[in-house]
Amino acid sequence: MNKVDVIILSGFLGAGKTTLLTRLLQADQKHGRKAAVVMNEVGSVSVDSDAVGDGTPLKELLGGCVCCSLSDKLEIQLHGLVRDHTLDVIYIETTGVAHPVDVLEACMTPLLVDDLRIRSVVTLLDLVAWGERRSLSAAVQQLMREQVRNADLVVMNKADRLSEEERSSVEKEIRGINSEGTLLFASFAYVDVRSVMFQESQYSKGRTHAPLHVREDLHIKTFTHVFTEPVSQEAFETFVKEMPDSVYRIKGYIRFTGDERTMLLQYSYGMVTYEESDLNRTNTLVFIGDGLDHDALRDKLTAIGK
Repeated sequence: MNKVDVIILSGFLGAGKTTLLTRLLQADQKHGRKAAVVMNEVGSVSVDSDAVGDGTPLKELLGGCVCCSLSDKLEIQLHGLVRDHTLDVIYIETTGVAHPVDVLEACMTPLLVDDLRIRSVVTLLDLVAWGERRSLSAAVQQLMREQVRNADLVVMNKADRLSEEERSSVEKEIRGINSEGTLLFASFAYVDVRSVMFQESQYSKGRTHAPLHVREDLHIKTFTHVFTEPVSQEAFETFVKEMPDSVYRIKGYIRFTGDERTMLLQYSYGMVTYEESDLNRTNTLVFIGDGLDHDALRDKLTAIGK
């Protein structure tokens, strides 16, 4: 039996993993490859799973990180996919706070070793966040370096927002961290799909890493809030402008007063974007950050919702 390729999509929060995943799945469909997806979310609500089409087998791991508490569940989900489907490739989209080697090790179990082949670890690096990384905690900075260091392919995303001189400088920085991997600049996660599909993993060379765990070391927490009614866009955007630096990521669905549309909201590093969703979803927002103050967030969001 042919082994199923596994491609691990790594990268810190908001780097563009889901956008790249969407492009990969579109290419698979075009070329007749049979793909499946495993998505890991630290929170208890999945938002990015909507990017996966109905015809693609999907497994979700919610409420924790594979590297800390869900490695056994990942093993079960992967085994179920290869047992129940004829597949060419499985994409594992990790949480933004996962260490890629921990995810790799969760895939390399006796139950799976005859069924899976680790094709590559792809790290999406948000160049804007990388440039501002010194404003983040030391543990988060270490995690970002580890995600870069252990990648077979580093996609340096949002390159359009850097000058040529800045690109040259950051390329030297990244090459200093990862001397063996392939480095690619990208904007909006546009890359040659072949560069992802046909990378050969260096995992067999034996990587080591300083262990980092989401709750113990990074203090990453999640907070979920549901709006029962549409909210004022002005009030919400005022709330976003006052967002503490400890909030790394917000994603979810929201409706604004006077607008019938449901909007997919994405927030990272002070920037918020909206995209019209064709799904009538509950107005649920998931916050991910360092030591989130749940009570303060709840009070502010409740006030907005009144």
